Amino acid sequence: MFLAAAAERTGRIMLGTGVNSLPYHQPLILADRICQLDQQSRGRAMLGVGPGQLPSDAFMMGVDPLRSRAMTADALDAIVRLLRGETVTAATDWFTLEEARLQLGPYRGRELEVAVASAVSPTGAVLAGRHGVGMLSLAAADPAGYAALDANWAAHERACGETGRPADRSTWRLVTPVHLAETREQALREAEYGTPDIVDYIERLGGSRPDGCATPAGAVERWTTEGLPAFGRAVIGTPEDAVRRIEELADRTGGFGTFLILRLDLAEPAAALRSLELFAERVVPRLTGHTEARRRASLEWAGRNSERFTGAMRRATMDAIARKGEVR
Repeated sequence: MFLAAAAERTGRIMLGTGVNSLPYHQPLILADRICQLDQQSRGRAMLGVGPGQLPSDAFMMGVDPLRSRAMTADALDAIVRLLRGETVTAATDWFTLEEARLQLGPYRGRELEVAVASAVSPTGAVLAGRHGVGMLSLAAADPAGYAALDANWAAHERACGETGRPADRSTWRLVTPVHLAETREQALREAEYGTPDIVDYIERLGGSRPDGCATPAGAVERWTTEGLPAFGRAVIGTPEDAVRRIEELADRTGGFGTFLILRLDLAEPAAALRSLELFAERVVPRLTGHTEARRRASLEWAGRNSERFTGAMRRATMDAIARKGEVR
């Protein structure tokens, strides 16, 4: 529903679910809904899927968390086939499809992009490889998730190879919480606005109360050092800090396609917006090289030849003086 509203107000940005927990949805209905969004957004929808992270949700719907990964595999197989235009008949112990097909399908017959959430275990990586879809590393900022990145990509490559598909790093997305400001001190101070509430939420979810970070500054320090469950270690600092973290991830993985910012309400709205602007202005150009490399090369060339250029300009000026301004 939120993405449908965003589609009305935007024209270019891609709109992805991050994520739909497959054990909580009938596959045909979920595939129908994402195609409806794709039609409304004129081909800008993406489907992110996973097994579900909150045991409380599973409990309320009578889903055994121990079966969630197997249920995810069942549903993903049906959804991928439906999105690719197949008629699907399938029977599992939790859903049945009889000659199921989509009425709308993706916008103008395109192949709708799908990504499977992967955290520490290789399950998501294997499923993504098996179906030839993207991988979404939600725990890239968590120490355990960070340590598993290369192993999960290796599992993804093996799964791709078993189905005869090439593994495409451009479809691999890594997620990290980020808040930026002009200085690190300013960023840390701004993050004191909402970080205590985030820490409190995480601790309550785990059945305990915050310990050792009673002050806002303590909560921010905890998030940037030892990290928080699920959210990992946040980048709270300058654009240079964000560049370093992304370069670390690139070195660890050997290369990936997209860096995603986990946007949380840790700073006031104006500061949060400025953080995104700093990322766009100072981080993206550094890492994509779309313009910076050419501008730097042009500047270096001008510097190497400055004497030649200055000499030519000086001669032209002296010539104009000698001619007393006469134009020839």
